[in-house]
Amino acid sequence: MDRRTTLKMLGGLAVAGPLHATRAFAAAPKTMATVVKAASVPWFNILNQGLEAAGKQFDITTTMVGPAQVDPAQQVKLIDDLIAKKVDVIGLVPLDVKVTAQAVKRARDAGIVVITQEGENQDGKTWDLELISAKNYGEMQMKALAREMGEEGDYVVYVGTLTTPGHNSWADAAIAYQKAHYPKMRMVADRFPGADLIDESSRVTQQVLQTYPDVRGILSMGSNGPIGAGNVIKQRRLEKKIAVVGTIIPAQAQALLMSGAIREGFLWNPKDAGYGMVAIARMVLDGTPIKTGTEIPTLGPATVDEANRVIQVDRVLTINKTTVGDLVKQGL
Repeated sequence: MDRRTTLKMLGGLAVAGPLHATRAFAAAPKTMATVVKAASVPWFNILNQGLEAAGKQFDITTTMVGPAQVDPAQQVKLIDDLIAKKVDVIGLVPLDVKVTAQAVKRARDAGIVVITQEGENQDGKTWDLELISAKNYGEMQMKALAREMGEEGDYVVYVGTLTTPGHNSWADAAIAYQKAHYPKMRMVADRFPGADLIDESSRVTQQVLQTYPDVRGILSMGSNGPIGAGNVIKQRRLEKKIAVVGTIIPAQAQALLMSGAIREGFLWNPKDAGYGMVAIARMVLDGTPIKTGTEIPTLGPATVDEANRVIQVDRVLTINKTTVGDLVKQGL
């Protein structure tokens, strides 16, 4: 069998990943399968590139699996399937840490290492890797939105789901910062789910514009949210009236950024996240101590919360008309 990335449908679940990783050691390579929010999302296609690259370097055979739809119950089924297959490591980008908690416990009870990303509150994990501070990331996005709105007016917030841990942590920080620093701004409704899917965020945006005609800002924590919102804003020629800010992938958002339908975006490199998850898995398998100051390969020195099992590095990128071209050339 070759090393090509495969994508196939198994019982409604999308599965992607390399079939084999390069063997650098005499022993058979370890196996790691990473369960993501949805395998068809561009963000996770890039994350998978990092999983593959690190797998080859650290002698770990990697695969990536995810629900065909955004559904935490399907993540549980995937985790249980991987436990039955006796993989050595499970990576997880959780949709709902409460729903996946028992499955994670079953994996750990079976002796499987569990490395999460965007899952710092996931009970039972071995380690969680964060490439940003949730507080700083949320505040950065609110500062950008406030600047684009002139620090006044109505706005809305999009998240992937109302239980997605990372998105809601960032949203919490952003909203708290607005309340403390921009009293003339107002969030007109509870946060909206749908930011993981372009079609859903487009539908939500159309609903928002109909229900809240005075809205002047849209802040999206999921990377497909600004795309769906930006498409609607561009179609309705509202680029100068409504500011769209949020987490984006440069190549996906470039045209909308250049047209003004998206004002500014933020992210970390998903490839770095995938690479880091495998690197940390290798460190755990080898019994390498992880503490503040430990160098995570390619990511640099980490701040480590040993009590909560969270490893954090600072890799935030700012994406606007000036920076997007170079970031696209880098493959983002």
